[in-house]
Amino acid sequence: MLNRDDQIAHEMFQEIQSPDQPRQKVLDSPHLHRLQRMHFFLFDVLPIIGTVCAVVLLFFHPVSVVDITLFAVMWILTGLGVSVGYHRLFTHRSFKTTSVVRALFGIFGSMAGQGGVISWTAMHRRHHELGDQDGDLHSPNLHGSGLVGKLKGFVHAHFTWMVAHPYPNVVHYAPDLLKDPVIIWVNRHYYTWIVLGLLAPTLIGALVTQTWMGAVTGFLWGGMVRMFVVEQGIFSLNSLCHLIGRRRFVTDDQSTNISWLAPFIFGESWHHNHHAFPGSASFGLAWYRIDPGYWVICMLSLLGQAWDVKVPTREQISRREIRAS
Repeated sequence: MLNRDDQIAHEMFQEIQSPDQPRQKVLDSPHLHRLQRMHFFLFDVLPIIGTVCAVVLLFFHPVSVVDITLFAVMWILTGLGVSVGYHRLFTHRSFKTTSVVRALFGIFGSMAGQGGVISWTAMHRRHHELGDQDGDLHSPNLHGSGLVGKLKGFVHAHFTWMVAHPYPNVVHYAPDLLKDPVIIWVNRHYYTWIVLGLLAPTLIGALVTQTWMGAVTGFLWGGMVRMFVVEQGIFSLNSLCHLIGRRRFVTDDQSTNISWLAPFIFGESWHHNHHAFPGSASFGLAWYRIDPGYWVICMLSLLGQAWDVKVPTREQISRREIRAS
């Protein structure tokens, strides 16, 4: 069973799909767009408002060690949930792991508020299929040339594409996840995980400080600010990592690497490397490049909790670089 939004979309696909026609890959529906606008307001706009409130509150109540700790822990858990879970594990199947680990990564990724795991996977697989071409949901390079076109593209790719967009057919793009009972269970409770991700730091802040203010600042720093920061990091892959940075390989898109961003977004900003080798668990493609997401996978492998970890050989990397030269 899917979550409510995915279930509505799935039913719409079934209603409009004729047996004698090719499978429809996306659905544009006013009803789905209303759900997308609601999701956008709740989990993209409200975190901005919450972050502003947290900053204003600093003039009256300084941030505490508890607040910083709650922010850091929730940022790491939900950021890795998206980077390692949503992206490397579920979307690209770059390694295998146990049902418990899959569930935990799915739950932590859901807490980021960037969509259910099945729809997120479907959208990202479509992005790889049509990178920077018509149909790419969040390309910054399809909005005209010159500075104005790039600015429009940046705003679209980083933020406004989520207001309303074509919904990818999960049956087409994520059939493997639809057969996974663990992921179906995680996906069905998507909104529950978001609430839990906001409630946990609120309760911990209250219990540790024994004050109502501790609950408020725990909610703001461990919930709203954390969600805002994780979002900006992941959104920068759609915008900055398709506009500025360096390219190393020949790819069909305009993806780039931005090395200085890597420590802040779990190694995800080796984005061009990822587009060149989408099935690789390592995005840095070298031990000396900062890639915390891959380090976590290596740690799980050492603990016997991850296996079949996919990484291209030096020869495969060299062949791609030779073609780029």
